[in-house]
Amino acid sequence: MNILVLHSQVPFVTGGAEVLAAGLVDALRARDHVVDIISLPLQWNPPDRLLTAALSWGLLDFERYNDRRVDAVICTKFPTWAVEHPRKVLWLVHQHRQAYDLFGTPMSELGPDDESRAIQDRVVEIDRLGIGECSPRFAISRNVADRLHRYCALHAAALYPPVPRQGLRPDGYDPFILSVSRLDRAKRVNLLIEAFAAARSPLGLVVIGDGPQRSELERRVEQLGIVERVTFAGHVTNDDLRHLYNTCRAVYYSPIDEDYGYAAVEALAAGKPVIAARDSGGVLEFVRDGETGIVVEGCTDSIVEAIRRLEDESLARQLGAPGPSITRTLTWDTVVSSLLG
Repeated sequence: MNILVLHSQVPFVTGGAEVLAAGLVDALRARDHVVDIISLPLQWNPPDRLLTAALSWGLLDFERYNDRRVDAVICTKFPTWAVEHPRKVLWLVHQHRQAYDLFGTPMSELGPDDESRAIQDRVVEIDRLGIGECSPRFAISRNVADRLHRYCALHAAALYPPVPRQGLRPDGYDPFILSVSRLDRAKRVNLLIEAFAAARSPLGLVVIGDGPQRSELERRVEQLGIVERVTFAGHVTNDDLRHLYNTCRAVYYSPIDEDYGYAAVEALAAGKPVIAARDSGGVLEFVRDGETGIVVEGCTDSIVEAIRRLEDESLARQLGAPGPSITRTLTWDTVVSSLLG
């Protein structure tokens, strides 16, 4: 089949959605499909640029290129489903959450004013119409599928992405906690820093990633007097990150209502327990308290207790043991066969 994967790209930002799109293209090509990725930029400042982006997708003709018929398009993020095509397939990474559950919060560009509400209404309409035309419809987690049903009354089945990083295994349980995420307030690395200082644990902390909170977090580590115990490594090579996963004691990943959470499934693949929060969304579809990790209340005191418990290496080994067998069930064969029927 000739297939186009449609991706909405925020310029200068690379995250899980980009990893997923690239992995899907590779998996389709490995199964002898002719595949390419179409990516258009997404901007939401000012907010009406959201509607401009949807219009841009809607103006493109995806049915044929240079006398080559396009058999199917796979839509992933807002507003890729605004395209016109007789066979639109959905693998939903997320909708534009700032128009839904984040509307009117500090994490959204849309507030409780008439202009914002008008843009919100239009975004919802684009989603209902465009996603409604997709068949089949899948989402990367039950959490994402539940949001789609809650706000747009549309059904999608959960179809989990495979672990993107190869070579993950439990090589050791060295005395350090690993955090892998973009450093912004939605990932709540700030709570980990506060808890780490309060725990006075012999464990160390390695923070991977960059983002708008990095400078603030580094200053806070200095104020708390824990510079010797905390390493901000920024972006590291794939080999270095693989080694950190394979040798850490546990992984902290407690974002607010996450869509899926590659860091969590990579930790499980490496046989490591995950510290997640009760409101971490899709992460909890894999991280279960007392089985594959420790689920905290999303507050400093609860994270302190988790850190102290993980000083016990035997507990970390016990909680990490089920992870590799769980993540091995996530395969590209399942994804491709589901999307293409």
